[in-house]
Amino acid sequence: MPVIINYGAGNLLSVKKACEFIGESAVISCDPDEILAADKVILPGVGAFGDCMSALSQANLVDTIRKVTASGTPFLGICLGLQLLFEASEESPGASGLGIFKGRCVKIPKAEGLKIPHIGWNSLSLSQHSPLFEGVDDGAYVYFVHSYYMQPEDPSIVTAFCNYSAQMPVALSCGNVHAVQFHPEKSGNTGLKILKNFLNTEGGK
Repeated sequence: MPVIINYGAGNLLSVKKACEFIGESAVISCDPDEILAADKVILPGVGAFGDCMSALSQANLVDTIRKVTASGTPFLGICLGLQLLFEASEESPGASGLGIFKGRCVKIPKAEGLKIPHIGWNSLSLSQHSPLFEGVDDGAYVYFVHSYYMQPEDPSIVTAFCNYSAQMPVALSCGNVHAVQFHPEKSGNTGLKILKNFLNTEGGK
């Protein structure tokens, strides 16, 4: 059964309801043993990078997440749950991320007529194959709420971009680890398809 990590923040109930809508029961948990035993793990996130890392640390979940991503268990980071996979973010100088991937998150650049945070629907430009995007059309619209975006050292992990005030990487896949900057649970049928694709992925421990 999928486990949604509860560290006191994130769109936990909306993600759980989205899973249930597509026929998959999910558990919200902060228990490391339950998370490590799950067949799928989802890390949602809202709020500030440093605050969320502090919350994960206080809940003794930092090492748990690192173990999950190293184990082969399918893992999905959503929104800030993607950003936390990197080493650092301009949002919280001095705060260390999970460091699953090398790189950092940077602030979306200002541009005339565009507001930051980037809130609303935007189209995806799919850059390479990802199991998350099976059956999803290039140019499909999804829902964003963010002020920062990832800059991975390894560009080969990026699977989709969107164009706002910059061409921003907004999805990644690397082995069993997947993450999206947008909110699939708020992205209508496209988001539900992406979530269902994740729940259909296979991994091995």
